[in-house]
This record gives sequence, C-alpha cells and structure tokens, in this order.
Amino acid sequence: MRIVVLAGGIGGARFLRGLKAAAPEADVTVVGNTGDDIHLFGLKVCPDLDTVMYTLGGGIHEEQGWGRSDETFAVKEELAAYGVGPEWFGLGDRDFATHIVRTQMIGAGYPLSAVTEALCARWKPGVRLLPMSDDRVETHVLVELDGERKAVHFQEYWVRLRAAVPAHAVVPVGAEAAKPAPGVLEAIAAADVVLFPPSNPVVSIGTILAVPGIREAIAEAGVPVVGLSPIVGDAPVRGMADKVLAAVGVEATAAAVATHYGSGLLDGWLVDTVDAGAVPAVEEAGIRCRAVPLMMTDVDAAAQMAREALALAEEVRV
Repeated sequence: MRIVVLAGGIGGARFLRGLKAAAPEADVTVVGNTGDDIHLFGLKVCPDLDTVMYTLGGGIHEEQGWGRSDETFAVKEELAAYGVGPEWFGLGDRDFATHIVRTQMIGAGYPLSAVTEALCARWKPGVRLLPMSDDRVETHVLVELDGERKAVHFQEYWVRLRAAVPAHAVVPVGAEAAKPAPGVLEAIAAADVVLFPPSNPVVSIGTILAVPGIREAIAEAGVPVVGLSPIVGDAPVRGMADKVLAAVGVEATAAAVATHYGSGLLDGWLVDTVDAGAVPAVEEAGIRCRAVPLMMTDVDAAAQMAREALALAEEVRV
C-alpha cells in the first residue's frame, strides 16, 4: 500500500509513528510543512521536518515532542554571553549540528529535498520524507503589538509571544510562487490513500496545501483522502489551532475543520468520541465521518488511530 501523509510537527510525527506500527509493510511518503522554517544564527532551521525525522529515527525528546534527546545548551549559553539573539528561540547543541549540515549543503547548491534525503540517511525514519517545496516559504502572522499591527514570523508568534495575542491573519509568504518539491506530485499521483494527520489545519497542513499544485493533485488523484481532527471537545489537543483557526474565520470544532478542508478534498473524517454529535453535520457536508478515540497517549493509541483512518479509507473507496 502506498500512503501519502501531509505532516506538520509533533502531531504529525507521532501519528506517523503509529502508522508505521499499524502498517509496517506500507510504502509511506511524508510531505512535510516547511512554512515553519526560519533562519537563526546564520542557519536554516526546519522544525517540522526535523521533528518527523527525529521522532521516527529515535532521537526525539519524548517529553517535549521536539528537539533532541539528551540535549545540552552550551552553544546557546555562549551566544547569549555575546549578546547574540534571539534568546527566545533555543537550539540545543545536538540540534545545532543538523542545522549546520543543512546550511552547508544548501550553501553548496543542494536543494532542500536533497539535503533532507541526506539527513535522513543517518536517521533512517522508515518513510520517504519530502519537504513540500524546495522554495522558501515562511508563515507569518498578523498581530497587534503596542497598538500597532505588524506581521511576525510564525515561530515568533508561537514561541516568543506564546500565541497570547489574537492572530488577525495568517499568510504563507512565498507560497504562491513556490513549486512542489521533486517527488511530491508523483507520490500523490501514485498513492493508494492520502492522510491528513491531526496536525494544525492552518499553519501545517494548510500551508502545504497553499503550494500551487498540491491541493489540486490530491483532489484529482482519485484515491481516498481521510483526515483526523486535531480538535477534541472544541479545543486543540495541543498547540494553538484555535487561535489561527479564528484568524481564517473557522470555528474551533471538529465539524468546522472538516468543512474548512471541504468535500472536494476530504472523503473521510475521524472525530473523537466526545465529538460524536458532530458526525451528522460532517456527513451532511458530503464527508464520511466516524467517531473514534483520537488521543495519542502512546504508540499503541496512535497505531489504532491509523488503523481507523485506513479502515475509513477502504470504506469510502467502495
């Protein structure tokens, strides 16, 4: 079975770990969000790609869900001693090595897709990890600070501001001119099923879909497209999906996120059992819907979610 998964960071990575356990023989291609990418300390940092790579490769900090395990922060402390910022974004020493290698390779002329493949040669994540694009795309958030509206990088909104101020707009800067990375459209065309894990529908999956050609390729692939709600009980499982959903005029409910994606894209949608009452509304919108447990408390729970998604894919296929 050939499966394509659109993935953001922690939620996408943990779902992928469950998918690998549920379907170990499947050929899985992951299209990773690069809208969170940022240049810091002269280095190109790709948080979502790295979170998938580290999680599936066994190097993730399990409690945080991001960054390396057994991490130290000597370089960060030395940079701070020199007065070099930003202090609000901390990179660990082990993590620095990944970004140094990536930046050196890009500087030597390699595209991000080739760099990602080279990094994965070490981590062996067991999936083919592709950036959504080799072109630079950065998600910016329009906020109001000190009485003035300004656009800040998503990382600043999430890490420094902790999403404590309202988001008035979310813009994937550069997306309209970007092209899908090599292999992305081909993987979608060859897929047997496409899955949207419980990643942020605006700044993760939404940014991937903003790259011209990707949404169209999925809609035209003729295979089941099944998503899992990141909203449980009218609140995000983790992160700030409710804040950015409000910025695009979408309620923070499982049903609203399904209709935000739309029946022209989604064939099936899984909601948590606490949101079983949303099933009729989603199905009325033309999307097959089932209520199942959606809390990824461990790998087994994530694997069961993946099985439910694949079962729903088979259901909508016929």
